[in-house]
Amino acid sequence: MRTRPLGIEGAHVVTPPRFDDERGHFSPFLLDSLLHDSGAGGMFALRQGATSVSRAGVVRGVHFTRTPPGTTKYVLCTAGRVRDHLVDLRVGSPTRGVVETVLLDGDELTCLLIPTGVGHAFHSLVDGSRMVYLMSGEYVPEDELAVDLYDPAIGLDLPDPADVLLSERDRAAPSVAELEAAGTLPTYEDSLRADAEARGSLERTIPGGGIS
Repeated sequence: MRTRPLGIEGAHVVTPPRFDDERGHFSPFLLDSLLHDSGAGGMFALRQGATSVSRAGVVRGVHFTRTPPGTTKYVLCTAGRVRDHLVDLRVGSPTRGVVETVLLDGDELTCLLIPTGVGHAFHSLVDGSRMVYLMSGEYVPEDELAVDLYDPAIGLDLPDPADVLLSERDRAAPSVAELEAAGTLPTYEDSLRADAEARGSLERTIPGGGIS
């Protein structure tokens, strides 16, 4: 398993190993000790797991959670192929406004560790793309927010809106400027605090090192 930091502070790409034999293949897509030792901060306490399946042309996002409480996410594509977009929405972040795009493929099981306050969106490139989400918080409808996918202040590389399938919620999402004016965007300090609390509530056993 390999990890590498992205240009957004706190965000990492995780590439798991894959072991093939005549039966098929096996891939350990999450190792807390490796996330800890690589500088990614270790895994957070899991409060919710979810999955979505999307047709080709579906775009979901840009989604984030009101902070506090905030939500840390670990996501991967287990079937199909998506173009995943992250955008740092955190007011005061040293990487605020940075966008990172990563191709996630069901055969490779590439994962993303997404810190609180970083917006998430993806574009399904084929039918049957399945995303899996591990999250530090449970779903609370009033805390789940969205940013306009086509806000030029973000500048995501997406097809024309007429050529994609969007939910009504995502189609009507406000701009970054509107959310900031309303005081709705997460701050860098609150986001770091939420990430630390999510990890602090999880006891991790490090091989050879006891409980940290």
